[in-house]
Amino acid sequence: MRSVGLRARVTTGFAVGALLLSAVMASVSYQLVSTSLIDEREKNAIRAAYVNAAVVSAGLAGGQRAGVESLWSLDTGSEREVLLRNDGAWFGRAADEGLTAAIPQKLQLRVEQGRPAVQRIRTDGVPAVVVAVPLSTSAAFYEIDSLRELDDNLRLLALVLTAVAIMTAVAGAALGWYAGRYVLRPLAVVAEAAHDIATGKLNARLDPAAEPDLARLTTSFNHMVDQLSARMQRDRRFAADVSHELRSPLQTLSAAVSVVTRRREHLDERTATALGLIADEITRFQALVHDLLELARSDQPAQRTPVDIADLARLTCRSRNVDDSIVQIEQGTPAMWLVDRRRIEQLLANLLDNAEKYGGGPIALRIGHVSDDSCFLEVDDDGPGVSAEDRDSIFDRFVRGRTANSRGAGDGTGLGLALVAQHAAAHGGHADILDRPGGGARFRAELKGCTP
Repeated sequence: MRSVGLRARVTTGFAVGALLLSAVMASVSYQLVSTSLIDEREKNAIRAAYVNAAVVSAGLAGGQRAGVESLWSLDTGSEREVLLRNDGAWFGRAADEGLTAAIPQKLQLRVEQGRPAVQRIRTDGVPAVVVAVPLSTSAAFYEIDSLRELDDNLRLLALVLTAVAIMTAVAGAALGWYAGRYVLRPLAVVAEAAHDIATGKLNARLDPAAEPDLARLTTSFNHMVDQLSARMQRDRRFAADVSHELRSPLQTLSAAVSVVTRRREHLDERTATALGLIADEITRFQALVHDLLELARSDQPAQRTPVDIADLARLTCRSRNVDDSIVQIEQGTPAMWLVDRRRIEQLLANLLDNAEKYGGGPIALRIGHVSDDSCFLEVDDDGPGVSAEDRDSIFDRFVRGRTANSRGAGDGTGLGLALVAQHAAAHGGHADILDRPGGGARFRAELKGCTP
């Protein structure tokens, strides 16, 4: 499973942190505000209930009828209901509608014992507060104060706080994205420099003054590149020197063998066979020296010029005695490519030679494009293909697949496909091996920046 990127983790961390912080703050704010408002509402309800209870109590002094009339005279508004319980009977200003049933029995028992009481209840799903005030041993005053408006306000407050928490989380995610982008920007510069170096631009360096906090990293990176460049220069010089030194004796040997070969009819059979083996090995040795020289300079940047890619492909086929009718051009592929002609010619030649030696011969050379900035070259062969265990190393130097002998001759240098990979990398791309539909192998070289 693919791991989550650093920028995504930073963004998620900021978003989750902002959400948790805002949720905690919203929860605490809601609790404090709701508790404060409800307590204040209860205090107001208690004060009003005692005032109204005093009025009703004064009315009861003139008899039950006067007490009920005083109940009717109270100004309670639409949010409050008042009840009078006298001698076991309930009196109110309107129909009961379940008000008396909503008053808890424990609260009524407490009032009957001569003690005032306050309790929150729900009537018809609406929160309310009941204030009970004993008036005498047989009479008690009840005032039910509806909290509908307060409950609606608290719900609106909860909705607002939730929206604020969500917006805070979104803002935290945006801040995390920006912070991740800002933090990763120096790493992107390092990655770009590393990519340039991998494609042969050994002069790529980082500026230590660009990001003071990463001065040690940039200095170490530049030092590493300097050391790598020096080592590659030494290796390239060594390979070139060795190859040049080998060329002279090889040419002498080749000339000597050529002279002897012209007198082959005067040699006995065993000597003639040995001479043939020597001639073949000298030819192979010369090819190896040539490939080593190419590898020695393959890490140089590509010298791009406009090239008619189809014409170059057909020319390469004819130079390898391959029918150029195998060249296939996908529709919409640009005719002119911006590439290093020498490198691409050798890349195609090596792929054709590889197919000829190990794949029963090339059967298709396909030219196409993946995007406006990416093109590809493919060579199909008719051989047994490449085993899965060989695909990771088939483009390494001096490596030939386990099926090389079954695919064809075993006299290759092991450098042809390594050069293909090097030339593709010099163009910002890569080489790959695929299965050809119907059997065989498909070698693919993808190039970047090849369209003018």
